[in-house]
Amino acid sequence: MTITDSGAARARAAALRELLNHHAHLYYVLDAPSLPDAEYDKLFQELQALEAAHPELLTPDSPTQRVIGRVLDGFSPVRHAVPMLSIRTETDTSPAGAEAFDARVRRELGLGPEAPAVEYAAELKFDGLAINLRYERGVLVQAATRGDGETGEDVTQNIRTVKQIPLRLRGEAAAAAVIEVRGEVYMRRDDFEALNERQRAKGEKTFVNPRNTAAGAVRQLDPAAAAAKPLSFFAYGLGDVQGWEIPPTHAGLLDALQAFGLPVCEHRSVSAGAAGLVAFHQAMGALRDSLPFDIDGIVYKVNSRALQQQLGFVTREPRWAVAHKYPAQEQVTRLNAIEIQVGRTGKLTPVAKLEPVFVGGTTVSNATLHNVFELRRKGVRVGDQVIVRRAGDVIPEIVGKLEAVREPYVPNFRMPALCPVCGSAVLREKGGIDHRCSGGIFCPAQRKQALLHFAGRRAMDIEGLGDKLVDQLVDGGIVLSLPGLYKLGVAKLAALERMAEKSAQNLVDALEASKRPPLGRFLFALGIRHVGETTAKDLARHFGTLEALMRASVEQLLEVPDVGPIVAASVHAFFAQPHNREVVEQLLAAGVQPQESQGQADERPRPLLGKTLVLTGTLPTLSRDAAKELIENAGGKVSGSVSKKTHYVVAGEEAGSKLDKARELGITVLDEAGLQTLLSEGAD
Repeated sequence: MTITDSGAARARAAALRELLNHHAHLYYVLDAPSLPDAEYDKLFQELQALEAAHPELLTPDSPTQRVIGRVLDGFSPVRHAVPMLSIRTETDTSPAGAEAFDARVRRELGLGPEAPAVEYAAELKFDGLAINLRYERGVLVQAATRGDGETGEDVTQNIRTVKQIPLRLRGEAAAAAVIEVRGEVYMRRDDFEALNERQRAKGEKTFVNPRNTAAGAVRQLDPAAAAAKPLSFFAYGLGDVQGWEIPPTHAGLLDALQAFGLPVCEHRSVSAGAAGLVAFHQAMGALRDSLPFDIDGIVYKVNSRALQQQLGFVTREPRWAVAHKYPAQEQVTRLNAIEIQVGRTGKLTPVAKLEPVFVGGTTVSNATLHNVFELRRKGVRVGDQVIVRRAGDVIPEIVGKLEAVREPYVPNFRMPALCPVCGSAVLREKGGIDHRCSGGIFCPAQRKQALLHFAGRRAMDIEGLGDKLVDQLVDGGIVLSLPGLYKLGVAKLAALERMAEKSAQNLVDALEASKRPPLGRFLFALGIRHVGETTAKDLARHFGTLEALMRASVEQLLEVPDVGPIVAASVHAFFAQPHNREVVEQLLAAGVQPQESQGQADERPRPLLGKTLVLTGTLPTLSRDAAKELIENAGGKVSGSVSKKTHYVVAGEEAGSKLDKARELGITVLDEAGLQTLLSEGAD
């Protein structure tokens, strides 16, 4: 369905970004996915379509602009010399998916009907964790996870325990200055079952599935514990290469990697045209259940590297590759009840309580129903025989029901008016599909997310308050709300797991240092729905003080530049909730003093007012965040994409496609010195 109303499109795009970012965080960072891949892909494609139809909705934090993820506490960050990007997913699991990819490639290459078939390499899509292995002069010197695509986690010591990964490469690779090998760490099904048997024998908790177990082992802080989990590896690509001539085809590259002593999956093919891709997809589909490891599809790549370079990339994805998935596995069972789950962001999700059924390799008793509108669309009620789908996903979904005679009266499910966790009002934005608890920073279900967001670098910047510590503080009942952070003492913190007295003192010092944040940062830290960093700064600049903002009416909020009805209503509703105001007052009582902005009386020069800039590449002295802050303080806006509305592009080393687009559109390109001149002298 195409959304033509700009307000509805903006609201839907914001909702999709939040949803996709949340589930990408669960999948890539926490290794705890709660949404089937097929549903994620559907939402991702909907957002892509919205942004294509409404370019003004494109934001730097959109999931379509970057690979989502972040470095976990305890691992050193590794900046990838060559970004680890994602590839597009073709969710049409029929042969038409392969045919659509071939048609796109031919169209992009300008090939007519009479031109020869394009040659493709086809491989399995493994269900594991992407890894970059850096070899220098043939010796393994570093291993890093994908992370956010630009920066990953240094997991070298754990990867060294994977016996399939050679510590030294053979052949001509030994002479190369640098060869970065990309591949997938995974766990074989038989190794997974044997591991769980050992867990059961010891009376310990068993693991959920091979993918999450492999990812958890790679991110294990103790290499000895990582070595206890049997991991495997397949190589499938390259990152940075120096001093070695890459073969002219992808198939040749895989052969070369195998010759270097790296494991490469034997199930691969080279074929011409869509017919060969379809044949391989069908053949591997027939073998899927008998393979010793999990896959969820096939990856097709244009075989010629010269053609790959000609095709290039579109935003975050190469035009020359696609992932073609298989149909999800399904079973039928009875829906016994529908309960409500309150997520970390306050979203209320109907959860189906099922008669246990074995599907997708595990026994399933719960399944997501997503939202009440999806539930209505599927026509599902308690007592129905429902179709449950699970294919490598941790949380299954109900995709439909069998037509059968119901009991004389089975009422439709209705969403509760009050949050089942905290009793706050449940709200749904006009035009939105999700119901949310309005409790925000007060609701226990949202407590962990609220604390992590509050402590974030762009919010209160409380260094040392990471995921694992927050888990201990909340699960142990030590911190019940945001103000409780400022009651923490060294003795109580030092008694926690992995917290020595020095670490405890550092956190107490960081909490004390955070008590005088700029007003904009404080507003962003509160986690008000729809209020990002830029909007928080705009609100702070306009109202000047926290008290003025808290008293503001919707009409007054609408006077803030770039604040529309949805944001205004959200801010007003947040401060209208007594428990939210109480939390804010308790923060102030704990010594937190947001620093007042100059508000509308701010007389500082704003030379970039009304100008939009795009940052690309690495600047000599300014970090991306520092450059963005300078631009915003000067009244400008920083966008994540280049368009006709862009006034300047600031380019550093390794600037990519954004620089090319700027030159194509005739947009002024600046270096760091040019930006500093613009900031001091103003735009023409």
